[in-house]
Amino acid sequence: MSDEQQKVVDQQEEVIAAETVEVEAEIVDERDERIAQLEAELAEARDAIDGEKDIKLRAAAEVENIRRRAAIDVQKARDFALEKFAKELLPIIDNLERAQQVGNAEEEAVKAIVEGVELTHKSFIDTVAKFGIEAVGTEGDAFNPELHQAISMVPSPDHQSNTLMAVMQKGYTLNGRLLRPAMVMVAQ
Repeated sequence: MSDEQQKVVDQQEEVIAAETVEVEAEIVDERDERIAQLEAELAEARDAIDGEKDIKLRAAAEVENIRRRAAIDVQKARDFALEKFAKELLPIIDNLERAQQVGNAEEEAVKAIVEGVELTHKSFIDTVAKFGIEAVGTEGDAFNPELHQAISMVPSPDHQSNTLMAVMQKGYTLNGRLLRPAMVMVAQ
């Protein structure tokens, strides 16, 4: 082969090599683009999954909060369903207590009636106590403005300051909630 032929062959080999490099570069560029595209899609999919996980967790938390609120509401409904009825019973208890105070247990004719009123009162108090109704306001207790309504404040050397000297009308609570405050006289 002559030098000229060799040059032509070398040039052709160089052109083929350059074309091969270009083709390989295009294949590598296409692969890199495809890899970048797939990585971007993977990142989007992961973000979507994280968003769905977050939505699921929030929904589960909301359901749990609704359950908890419903349980509290049901418990309050149970505890305080009797409130209106209990308020209607308080005057009956007051009247039984007044009857006990008026009756004279020493008179033979009245003795049986007084005992009957006392037993009825005791039975009634025991029954309402089973349903969470409790009396508040006992002489000698400390004055509590949340449970007691002060009718008057009287100076008294026999009682400590801010204690109940006399209870005009007992107060009552239903499962810890005030139904009626006790009307009291407070020592000054």
